[in-house]
Amino acid sequence: MLDEKYFNKVAIIILIAVLIVLTFLVVRPIIISCFFGLILAFVFHPLYRRVQKVIKNKNISALLMCLLLLAIVIVPLIFLVPTIVKETLNMYTAIQKPETLAPLRELATKIFPAPEVSSKIVGAINTFTSKIAATAFNSLTEIIINLPTIFLQIFLILFLFFFGLRDGDKLIGYIESLSPLSKESDKKVFAQFKEITYSVIFGNIIVGIIHGLVTGAALFILGIPNSWVLTLIAIFFSIIPILGPWLVWVPVDIYLFAIGRTTAGIGLLIYGLVFISWIDNILRPLIISRQTKINSAIVLIGMIGGLFVFGIMGLIIGPLVIAYLLLLLESFRNKKTESIIIQKTEA
Repeated sequence: MLDEKYFNKVAIIILIAVLIVLTFLVVRPIIISCFFGLILAFVFHPLYRRVQKVIKNKNISALLMCLLLLAIVIVPLIFLVPTIVKETLNMYTAIQKPETLAPLRELATKIFPAPEVSSKIVGAINTFTSKIAATAFNSLTEIIINLPTIFLQIFLILFLFFFGLRDGDKLIGYIESLSPLSKESDKKVFAQFKEITYSVIFGNIIVGIIHGLVTGAALFILGIPNSWVLTLIAIFFSIIPILGPWLVWVPVDIYLFAIGRTTAGIGLLIYGLVFISWIDNILRPLIISRQTKINSAIVLIGMIGGLFVFGIMGLIIGPLVIAYLLLLLESFRNKKTESIIIQKTEA
């Protein structure tokens, strides 16, 4: 009898494990979209509650929040996408012209008079600029080719966002019912989950704004036309992890070389590669670690590891995953400590 019970228990555990693995394989292609949709629902949930108090209908309130999210993301893209496409094509066309980088080649020849050295430097410049142009053009082409997949992913995010808002309380209740922790511990854990999630999301927004402003400052100093518009675009690109301010300053740098402002072009190139590109790697771990009270080294590891595993979105997902794991481990440690104290007290 005991053997039969033991066998049934093992069989159920194996079956559950197999189903979990199969479910992961099914969900893996869309796991980032699922995660992102639920995170957005979590972030917008307080605003959804306020709207629901006025409208008194869950479906309509969640639908209005979906429309608001679309307006926040799509409306700026409607104005920015034509500019992105135009600037990418202009950059690709400009780099193909020999005269665009001629001032930079002449400068390299003056700095390094030796023919062997100067030829290698010029070759490196040609290779570097060609790769940047090819990467930008290929990225644009890939986005256009993958538009159906992108729209499907956006639809999935909105779908989960809608149901995450509408049925969020049921989902949290279900997770709490599976949790081995006590009710008081569950409340503490979910409160910390909320704090960590908000800290990571809004930390990325703050870093994105700073990143865009740093880029815009260089454009204002160099007297680039429409600097304020480009600054707003840089801020928007910096907030979205999949993009970045390089989409603004790289075309501007090529423009400076094309019109013969070699010194300004070299200055912006150095500023962009050394300062703009690295400020994100310095500020993001510091701000997120201060908000979440997690060591900045752990945040940096989460960002880099997340980048390799989940792509650009891993800059957000990576720190969240590690923070959640540390939070759960801390909760179990506290529970274990409490049980030991109770046992000693009873003894």
